[in-house]
Amino acid sequence: MKRAAFLCDSLDNVERVYGQGRAEAVAGIVELYPQIITSENFAKHAAVLPELDAVFSTWGMPLLAAEQLAQMAELKAVFYAAGSVKGFAAPLLQHGLVLCSGWGANAVPVAEFTLAQVLLSCKGYFRNTRDCNVPETRRDNQVFRGPGVFGEVVGLVGLGMVGRAVAELLRAFELQVLAYDPYADKDTATALGVELVELSELFARSLVVSNHLPNIPATEGLLDGALFGTMRPDATFINTGRGAQVVERELINILRRRPDMTALLDVTLPEPPEPESAFYALPNVQLSSHIAGSMNDELVRMADHMIEECARWQRGEALRYQVTEAMLQTMA
Repeated sequence: MKRAAFLCDSLDNVERVYGQGRAEAVAGIVELYPQIITSENFAKHAAVLPELDAVFSTWGMPLLAAEQLAQMAELKAVFYAAGSVKGFAAPLLQHGLVLCSGWGANAVPVAEFTLAQVLLSCKGYFRNTRDCNVPETRRDNQVFRGPGVFGEVVGLVGLGMVGRAVAELLRAFELQVLAYDPYADKDTATALGVELVELSELFARSLVVSNHLPNIPATEGLLDGALFGTMRPDATFINTGRGAQVVERELINILRRRPDMTALLDVTLPEPPEPESAFYALPNVQLSSHIAGSMNDELVRMADHMIEECARWQRGEALRYQVTEAMLQTMA
């Protein structure tokens, strides 16, 4: 049995993510060191560090220095029960370690959140509820109603882990699904049942546009006013990606001119918006506090994925959530 330890600077996150029996499940598949190793107490565990084959972590995984990795002479794998690994991955991969991330598990609640918003947007729910808050409009039955779900067009910006998960969920509905992703090939799109198009066409054709781009320099400011201005009457823009991908001042200008449009923003830049941001005042903007990703009861799913991945690693089986150096270039 492999020897492993928790390595994380946030004891609270370890308790939350590996709670509900998940820490015990880890101990069932490895010989688990009984203490959590952190940046502060790293030196105190010098005796066990050279014996560790693997570490488990989550949000709060430290960026290990070369001398720290040198002390962990037997370390072969890191299992990270959270999403992005950008902050600490490079030295691990350069050291030849296997790195697995729980991003697949984190994509599940984002996709579920997006699905709910897409379906409600097709029904016109968000604009309808705005109208229903005006007594005269509601009582005169002048409220807005959307076209409905059947046969409508939904555009997914990005076909990474989250975008693919959304596409899979949308297959259950009779929708036309468009997608833009410069890294996706036609075979991937065909398997997902989506039509690959250019970004301008996606915005012009879709009743609902949902952003799932990775947060990398190449995507910063990609979604601008020129695109938002071409959106269909009564269209909805959903953002569960990152605020940096949107030129927000241009989106605000469009939303001021287009009260028929709706923006559902789970992320902004900065986050939360500054107090003077027009996002708070515009009636056709609905803000949420970055809740699309894993939270509360959903957190342990990420641990489950990493426990299963560790078991596969020990059996010598193919890994499902391994991160490579090449992947870092396009990952969030």
